[in-house]
Amino acid sequence: MDIQPIRSDEDHARALDEIDRLWGADPATPEGARLEILFMLVDAYETAHHPMPPSDPISAIEFMMEQRGLSRHDLEPMIGSRARVAEVLNRRRPLTLPMIRRLAEGLGIPADILIRPYPLKDAA
Repeated sequence: MDIQPIRSDEDHARALDEIDRLWGADPATPEGARLEILFMLVDAYETAHHPMPPSDPISAIEFMMEQRGLSRHDLEPMIGSRARVAEVLNRRRPLTLPMIRRLAEGLGIPADILIRPYPLKDAA
């Protein structure tokens, strides 16, 4: 099996092409083993060279709202009044610990994401 480390974006592109070619290979075959190794190499390269920034709390809330088809009104039991929801989602008011607890439970967002610091807009 001739597999090389991924050291550049070109190597990465070639590995992705090879993964496409091998997609669906039986894991018990040499092709399946090659596919598994390529997955690990691509994952390691992407983690090192193209890391995903951690989601900020408001982006995570908006993502879950979109995924679940929720409106701002649906957040009122977790955040407070309609005005309070608007302030939080518009980044004018920070999340409080009780809000974080209710959002974690209600939306299933891990609390470690909700407690991350994020920039607020000036209230003026």
